[in-house]
Amino acid sequence: MSKFKRNIKQILPLILLLICAISSNAQIRLSGSRNNDIDYSNPKKYTIGGIIVVGTLNYDPNAIILISGLSVNDEITVPGPEVGKAIKNLWDQGMFADIDIRVQRIQGSNIFLEIVVEEQPRLSKYNFLGVSKSEAEDLREKINLYREKVVTKNLIVATKQKVRSHFVDKGFFNVETEVIQKDDEEVPNHVILTIRVRKNKKVRIKEINITGNEQITDSRLKRAMKETKEKSRFHPYEDIDILLKNSAKAVFQRNTDTLTDLWREFFPERFKFRVFKSSKFINSNYEDDKKNLIALYNSKGYRDAEITSDSVYDLNKKRLQIDINIDEGNRYYFRNIEWIGNSKYSTAFLDQILGIDKGDIYDPELLNSRLFMSMDGRDVSSLYMDDGYLFFQVNPIEKQVEGDSIDLELRIYEGQQARVRKVIITGNTKTNEHVIRREIRTRPGDLFNRSDIIRTQQELNLLGYFDPQAMNVIPKPNQADGTVDIEYHVEERPNDQIELSGGFGSGRIVGTLGVSFNNFSTRNFFKKEAWRPLPSGDGQRLSIRAQTNGIYYQSYNISFTEPWLGGKRPNALSVTTYYSIQSNGYARGNENRQSIDIFGVTLGLGRRLSWPDDHFQLYQELTWQNYNVNQWTTFENFSQGHANNIYYKLVFSRSSVNDANFPTSGSTNSLTMQLTPPYSLLDGKDYTEMSYREQYKLLEYNKWKFTSSWYKALAGKKNKLVLYTKVGFGTISRYTTRTSKVPFERFYLGGSGLTGYSLDGREIIALRGYDDQSVDPVGTSGTNTGGTIINKYTTELRYPISLNPQAMVYALTFVEAGNTWNSFTDYNPFSLKRSAGVGVRIFLPMFGLLGLDWGYRFDDINGDDTMQRSQIHFTIGANIGQL
Repeated sequence: MSKFKRNIKQILPLILLLICAISSNAQIRLSGSRNNDIDYSNPKKYTIGGIIVVGTLNYDPNAIILISGLSVNDEITVPGPEVGKAIKNLWDQGMFADIDIRVQRIQGSNIFLEIVVEEQPRLSKYNFLGVSKSEAEDLREKINLYREKVVTKNLIVATKQKVRSHFVDKGFFNVETEVIQKDDEEVPNHVILTIRVRKNKKVRIKEINITGNEQITDSRLKRAMKETKEKSRFHPYEDIDILLKNSAKAVFQRNTDTLTDLWREFFPERFKFRVFKSSKFINSNYEDDKKNLIALYNSKGYRDAEITSDSVYDLNKKRLQIDINIDEGNRYYFRNIEWIGNSKYSTAFLDQILGIDKGDIYDPELLNSRLFMSMDGRDVSSLYMDDGYLFFQVNPIEKQVEGDSIDLELRIYEGQQARVRKVIITGNTKTNEHVIRREIRTRPGDLFNRSDIIRTQQELNLLGYFDPQAMNVIPKPNQADGTVDIEYHVEERPNDQIELSGGFGSGRIVGTLGVSFNNFSTRNFFKKEAWRPLPSGDGQRLSIRAQTNGIYYQSYNISFTEPWLGGKRPNALSVTTYYSIQSNGYARGNENRQSIDIFGVTLGLGRRLSWPDDHFQLYQELTWQNYNVNQWTTFENFSQGHANNIYYKLVFSRSSVNDANFPTSGSTNSLTMQLTPPYSLLDGKDYTEMSYREQYKLLEYNKWKFTSSWYKALAGKKNKLVLYTKVGFGTISRYTTRTSKVPFERFYLGGSGLTGYSLDGREIIALRGYDDQSVDPVGTSGTNTGGTIINKYTTELRYPISLNPQAMVYALTFVEAGNTWNSFTDYNPFSLKRSAGVGVRIFLPMFGLLGLDWGYRFDDINGDDTMQRSQIHFTIGANIGQL
């Protein structure tokens, strides 16, 4: 054994020398006829006398020499480590397919080297096979290939992985990808890549099998998994077969509805349908949903719950199964909660804000929301930060865990109050700074207030001038001097609108053309340089609108609104004038002409209120309208003469919605009172003896409307699904029974509600699924006279397809119900005309809201069953309905 060791010691140096010589020979070879100048068994030092590069087509030879780390006059050992290091430096760049460093010649102690490289091919072009045009566009953004990019093995592998990940995220779990490389015959050292994709069938989740859970049911846990869902298990043919084999013969003599009930009873897990969720498997969503499972357990007091194992495996090419095993652990409860470091507020008051009592289930998420950010703003952090304590901190510490009880210590650092030093506005390129600044509630010198910042964001969003997704508030605190600068960053978006609408009603096509400049500036009207293309930036609104269906109907409207009259308070002054004429098509002066002309002027003043809270607004309006009726047969008892409608309107409203275009939270409530002077109570005349024509010279009525709408974000990723509900009630009545009911200002229900107030003083309200203005009482003449009482209810489920401010799109499904009556004697709020349907809305800044609805009616109108059961309603630039 000792002899063997001695032999090893003798030959080991020879083996190492041989390996070194072979290695060096692989790195450096003699070019020319002087091989015998290099003795590979006897390393020797040389000085580099020169370096040349051979084989490069696209790279600077000097750059290659620099990357190698070799340079003229350097001293190197041949064979030695310097050449090997130079080759490694070049390989690391990923630019070459082969690298060789050779000795060109040796002159004395000087050695001249030659770096021979073979460049990696470059990309000439690439294409896709097996994908659609839109899919190819999406892939191009992800794989980041471009002409002249160096094509390496790593690039090929990375491209395949990116393409695969793209389709796996879309549910194609068994996607196959291949990158085919082909030389480009037209361009030397260039290749063409063909990316071939075989998507195969989407893989869906057949079953999610959860084990180990005893305290929370399978169904509740599966609901907590927001994006990872089982395939719907409703299989009628399989289920019927089971029923046939296991049920009494009499069962199968029942009707389909009864079988549906039986399926529900026998197969409750199979009777599942989802509209907005699919059962495709996406790994990133699955990882998030596993966290959701643990979060659910934590919220129930199981703070030690964990997923001990899980597996995802194929059942076949189309289906996979997920197995999840859970260790629930013990349930814990809050016991003693102690506050440390509080001086601003008492412990009792902080306990009240926290709202957690001894014995409550231990819920870390609830604790965090009560300490840092609750939905209603009643949390400890908001309490302090709304009073200037910007540097406030609270750290919950588990002081003791005993049995199933946990003692907490809430350590507070109050810090000093911070005051606002500067308010900075960035990003506005069109809107003048004073328009933004007047909406900002944080003022220099004020104490820092987080609620004011949140409310400012809301107010700026409601202006409609800025992209709410890009808006950002950046506090810049300086703890040394107790100040904070607040930067509001906004991003302009187009908000001027062209209104182009078309509708079909009463057998005619009605078209509308209008423009609304929603950020107008009269101050710069006479400044030539301000016309880009119109003077803008002061937040004023100018609207010009025309509506016609040819010689039968024309309407013109111009309005102007100054939202901050005087510039110091949000008092909105609006002035509107309008004129419309409707006729049977005969020229003026013709004895057969039937027409109604309406001329009106409105002066309105709106202002924000600070009580009951600053979400309330009060709007007041004075209006004079003149109706010139010439043989017009629409109104009962009034076909000839002039009528003057002079009224005062008051609107008391409250709005707390978070976005003007797609609200996801908040509500809007409005109470409207519209009154004319009570002439009959003031002038002492006997109206019972007057003709209708005499009575209607000065219209007398009082009109009331109430509407209430709510927005609520429901389940779904980022709470995208939004529930919208609205109720409305309206009535128009007399001051005294001695006067007649006015034929104007009545409610006409049905259709798209496209034409608004334009026709003969009526208020047109939408009810999708029905003909225009068809849901109305019928007068003695057999025509619809409009109702003096109206009820309407609307519920919509909205789902945004795109919230891009340049083209916002959302889909909806709706149910509606409403009706009109002519007296409270006939009034029945439960006797309604019902409809349901689906629709889509597209908001383009230039055109406003575009809508398309399909509505299906469930009820007949006045015994008439000839009306179509379904209607398609199309609107451009018009809100659907007034109530």
